[in-house]
Amino acid sequence: MKGTLPNQNQRNLFRPILKDIINPNHELIILSKRIDWQYFEDSFSPLYSHTGQPGIPIRTMVGLLLLKRIYNLGDETVMVQWVQNPYYQYFCGEAEFQWEPPCDPSDMVHFRKRIGEEGAEKILEVSIHTRKDEIRSTNDVLIDTTAQEKNISYPTDAKLLIKVIKRCNKIAKEQGIDQRQNYKRTMKKLLLKQRFAHHPKRKKEATAALRKLRTIAGRLVRELERKLSEDALKQYQEILKNCNKIVVQKRNDKNKIYSLHEPETACIAKGKAHKKFEFGSKVSFAVVPGVNIIVGIKNFNGNPNDTSTLEPALENIEKISKIKFKNAIVDRGYKGKKMVRGTCIVTPRPPSSRQHYSKDTMRKKCRSRAAVEPVIGHTKHGNRMIRNYLKGIVGNSVNANLAAAGYNFKGLLRRIKEQILWTLIFLGSKYKIPEKLIYKLT
Repeated sequence: MKGTLPNQNQRNLFRPILKDIINPNHELIILSKRIDWQYFEDSFSPLYSHTGQPGIPIRTMVGLLLLKRIYNLGDETVMVQWVQNPYYQYFCGEAEFQWEPPCDPSDMVHFRKRIGEEGAEKILEVSIHTRKDEIRSTNDVLIDTTAQEKNISYPTDAKLLIKVIKRCNKIAKEQGIDQRQNYKRTMKKLLLKQRFAHHPKRKKEATAALRKLRTIAGRLVRELERKLSEDALKQYQEILKNCNKIVVQKRNDKNKIYSLHEPETACIAKGKAHKKFEFGSKVSFAVVPGVNIIVGIKNFNGNPNDTSTLEPALENIEKISKIKFKNAIVDRGYKGKKMVRGTCIVTPRPPSSRQHYSKDTMRKKCRSRAAVEPVIGHTKHGNRMIRNYLKGIVGNSVNANLAAAGYNFKGLLRRIKEQILWTLIFLGSKYKIPEKLIYKLT
């Protein structure tokens, strides 16, 4: 059962009214009036039950998700900031200044699971719709891919085998299985031998220790498969399958497992000098040049070739932004296709000596493609996409869509602030207001 916002007209004698203490020209106040909150109410209301205790209001939860992404906060820190900041509270639909957080941080986890991938796409759709007039200025879209890293430690064979051993011991304890040996002391000794494994004098010893760890892990997995009941085997079927795969996988195998708790994680090499491999999922960005608005973002599990991501990426752009672009400007990694879903694919190529006009036009278009790189960087570092803490395949897509929505709204906030500043400067020059006072007002 969804919650409702408090009555905006009824006053509380013991709490200050937010409208009386805030600046009505603040960028968050103006943004809150531009967002179609009723769209979220209509979209997410069917996801709630009609019985039981009422939940947190939808506007409050969506507002918290947006504030978290816009200002690069965590689930816990956004609650702390919300209590201290009256503008955050007004943005989330409150009429009076609140002294306590609106919900527990874990409620944001449950809300993200409730709305899922489709709900995150709707939030991104609203962020695009609020800047629709800026997007229609061009027929071009910039497309590029990047790696979205999962929150896992750098995978090595020794680390993964240790995790398999610990997970097997944990399952045995939960099911009350009497193990032949749990290898806790042996595991510590073998880990010490794994230190500085690349040193010439320790390489042989480290290799032998790794081989022993592999033997122990396989032994414990097989013991569980023998001793677990049929119901328990069904319960832990997927975990035991992944454990077996980690034990037998080799360096040059395909579809390897790099994390026991995130088995869908893929190894992606983007050619970075400082980071040879990244472990997560591949994400396709679609950005409008000039205004730098993200009009589409698509998550791909595994490590598909960039060319094969073009059609799903263009389909995602049409679905979310409701716009069909004439040209998609990409880099040389998207070689092979010239036309996809009625969109012309523009890639850098040697200029033709005969067609001077088209040569200069295409050169300018391909130069503009570089603008997608800083957009990806700002989305990662400024909107919580640098490391994905959300679980599973759905978590990959939800994190990417919310980060893109946060980037779009952050750009709109900056634009609103600039408009307010220029308005005040114009009025200041007309009525001779001191410049220091103008900057204090903003």
